[in-house]
Amino acid sequence: MNSFVFPGNIESDILAISSLPIPYMRTSSFSSLVQDCERMLLHLIGCPNGRLIFYTASGTGAMDAVVTNYVSLKRKAFVVAGGSFGYRWKSLCDYYYVNADLYEVPFAKDIDYSDLEANISLSRPDVFLCQHHETSTGQMFNLKEISRICKKYHVSLVVDAISSFLADPLHMDDLGIDICITSSQKGLNIAPGLSFVILSQNVSSMRFASSSYYFDFKENLRNLQRGQTPYSPATTIFLQLHERLKRNVQIGIDGIISQVRERASYFRTLCEKYRWVVPSEVPSNCITGFFVNCNGDILFKELMDKEIYIMPGGTPNYFRVSHLGVQDKGDLLHLAEEISRIEQL
Repeated sequence: MNSFVFPGNIESDILAISSLPIPYMRTSSFSSLVQDCERMLLHLIGCPNGRLIFYTASGTGAMDAVVTNYVSLKRKAFVVAGGSFGYRWKSLCDYYYVNADLYEVPFAKDIDYSDLEANISLSRPDVFLCQHHETSTGQMFNLKEISRICKKYHVSLVVDAISSFLADPLHMDDLGIDICITSSQKGLNIAPGLSFVILSQNVSSMRFASSSYYFDFKENLRNLQRGQTPYSPATTIFLQLHERLKRNVQIGIDGIISQVRERASYFRTLCEKYRWVVPSEVPSNCITGFFVNCNGDILFKELMDKEIYIMPGGTPNYFRVSHLGVQDKGDLLHLAEEISRIEQL
């Protein structure tokens, strides 16, 4: 199998961790492992003095937690929606009756930051919700510009970095981000099932709303003081996470991003060769979204029959290829040749 989805191909020794006997988690050794994971994750995301909450949940669970515990305290939210995950922020705000203005960005387009600032000036929100990289389109937004605008108008910045973490440069403290979220199956490239809410030092000690039972920040932070989660965690995925983080810290954030960037750049040269259009104005290193010329209706199944997995994009002939996980130029070349072959059927 060759996987260009989330997660991508995983090293055999990390995969093998899931076959080991599952340790009991209410022990001092597991507490030490959890605390070690928190320290390494905070280091990699550029927030060493913050706090990190672990959830056995999807990335949407982390988004839900942020809205119920933090955003619900605010008078008004401002949501950037450049694709399905941006609209998810708005759906969560609507579900929990949080007042939120919606700023829509066309498919695969960058934000007009002057227009964004004008809208923030009129809206006067308390909190800004966005994706760093809109995974549904491949478009990356400029967090430096967004941060500048938020600081100017004294708006709290919350960022979904689920697909940009370890693919694109991101330093929470330098950008003045109050809360980030990410998850296990993308940049970390381990099994899905864990999501993470990273709280900056500025907000980690504030009084949060207690409007969610499972996702309650206060209860989770209280338990994490002793290296535990309040409810049963995905123990085996924690073991994979710990091994992955040790390797990532050893390689270093710049080295990791450089590898992902090189793969993305190479695949985009293949897109040019085969005249596949990459619509994103500022593409993330995480994925390449592209339009094939024909036979998009059969492409996904034909590739699956060859045990090759890519992501459909919800638009005719539009597909996405991840550059995370274990892959090299030979894998990407073989993928491109297979797509080209299917176009000619």
